[in-house]
Amino acid sequence: MPFANRSDPGAPTFLLASVPGLEAARAWMGTLLCSGYLLAVAGNCAVLFIVKTEPSLHAPMYFFLCMLAAVDLALSTSTVPRVLAFYWFGSGEVGFAACLLQMFLIHTLSAVESAVLLAMAADRYVAICHPLRHAAVLTGAATARIGVAAVARGVLFFLPLPLLLLPLPFCRSRALSHSFCLHQDVMNLACANTTPSVVYGLAAILLVMGLDAVLICLSYLLIIRAVLRLEAWRERLRALGTCAAHICVVLAFYVPLIGLSVVHRFGRDLAPSVHIVMGNVYILVPAVAHPIIYGVRTKVIRRRILNL
Repeated sequence: MPFANRSDPGAPTFLLASVPGLEAARAWMGTLLCSGYLLAVAGNCAVLFIVKTEPSLHAPMYFFLCMLAAVDLALSTSTVPRVLAFYWFGSGEVGFAACLLQMFLIHTLSAVESAVLLAMAADRYVAICHPLRHAAVLTGAATARIGVAAVARGVLFFLPLPLLLLPLPFCRSRALSHSFCLHQDVMNLACANTTPSVVYGLAAILLVMGLDAVLICLSYLLIIRAVLRLEAWRERLRALGTCAAHICVVLAFYVPLIGLSVVHRFGRDLAPSVHIVMGNVYILVPAVAHPIIYGVRTKVIRRRILNL
């Protein structure tokens, strides 16, 4: 069915999922989710403000941190308000076009966040393994180009996902397994051949997030090799200490991502609550954890946050 016909009264609508047996506790669940969202907004906005106003933080690592904070804000804002409307006001239906837009934003912003984490790993590699070339390699212009390339790559790789779903008919159950729209979740509701969507979706995930994860691991293998060549243990610990925050941020992003992917691929027999909880963890936990991690590990950010 052409996209133009999707706006008619017969266009498909999808039903958002709620934890079975806890429908009466939606208000409390919404309050908990809203508290996490407000914490994520406050923390990431504080990071953006502190880096902007603190001259000592005007360095590539903290510019990448600002990109990460901006992506976390966009990702959580594209999902949490809609989920809160469902939990608080019972608005459990989402239109086809709105669902595709939300799906595109979630996957694209996740790809951008993965690219920013890879750029931060590359920054740590250059700073530790080639410290004399760090200022020349990662200039302000180079940092800006990396940010633009990260956004462009995310859009180019994940724009085909909603386009592949546009012509599919949806004649089965319209009930989603999450409180928001994801590609595989929507795709499974189609009553037509979804092989192109399956193949392209898997290829996009592997070529973007999968490749980024491999390159991040490779960069840290090179960092560890360079650190082990240092003679003094104090120097080794100091060098690794500069990577601790980034390692925690990478784990906060990739562990929920891998967990959600495993639940999608192999968890069809799991309870519906597992899918819902894993989806909410993937959307909200990184946005909450990232500013906390850098607030704890970076003295300047920690001091400014305490002052605020």
